[in-house]
Amino acid sequence: MTRQIGLSQARRWFAEELRVTSPIRRNESVVDAFATVPRERFLGPGPWHLLPFTRPNDPYLTPDDDPVWVYHDVLIAIDRKRGEHVVQIGAGTGYYSAVLAEIVGAEGRVVAIEHDRDLAERAEDNLSPWSQVEVVQGDGTAHDPGKVDVVVAFAGAIHPAAIWLRRLKPRGRLMMPLTGESRWGFFLKATKTGRGFKASSLGSCGFYPCIGGRDPAAGKRLQKAMANLKGAPVPVTSLHLGKPTTVDKGRVWYAGPGFWLGASKEPSRSAARSRSGASRARPRKAGP
Repeated sequence: MTRQIGLSQARRWFAEELRVTSPIRRNESVVDAFATVPRERFLGPGPWHLLPFTRPNDPYLTPDDDPVWVYHDVLIAIDRKRGEHVVQIGAGTGYYSAVLAEIVGAEGRVVAIEHDRDLAERAEDNLSPWSQVEVVQGDGTAHDPGKVDVVVAFAGAIHPAAIWLRRLKPRGRLMMPLTGESRWGFFLKATKTGRGFKASSLGSCGFYPCIGGRDPAAGKRLQKAMANLKGAPVPVTSLHLGKPTTVDKGRVWYAGPGFWLGASKEPSRSAARSRSGASRARPRKAGP
């Protein structure tokens, strides 16, 4: 490939593309982090097989090992602040760990947990320039990082690990791919409040499964809940620990091991119109 642009320019274009195609657009530090971290450092030697999000079943082998090829087709939802303590589940070779380190800055801290020993060793080597990152080889669903501001998972689970929620500080955030048996689902965001957890969907996603975070029966239930939406947005508004009670039954959108997600009680406009029309069309009783 005859390169037409420099790598620093390619990284900047990559970051600017993310600004308008993903939920990072309101956080300038996230854009700058993607423009700074050399992604090729974490991939090993090229050529590389690329798997675009828009064509997940159509992998592409780059013609050569020019790193400019790897600055395309990524969707990410990250919202962090400088000085925060972040735990990353599923560090891989460390690319997103470095992005997180750039976002939280030298005064912050990133604990990057990777189950695979070989990947963890590669991540530790790749992340040597970022002193605020600690790489831990182990089970991300069991490791206790202490109190944290953010837990972000890069592996698909059917439920959040109990320790992820328990260790969040007040106003702390959990971001994780909640994925069904097909490995597809949505990116869940939960924010700790004084009375529980607010929740929302950041959009659809597909991820490799999280070791220790799967359950076949729950995976089928989530798959069914997603299919029932028929393309509509995921309606979750709250996350609750434990099992739903009979009183909660009308608000449960999905229940998994140790938690459940509540949906808004408010009916959709189309449903409201439908009920309203049905009410108007109801025949009146004949008089005496």
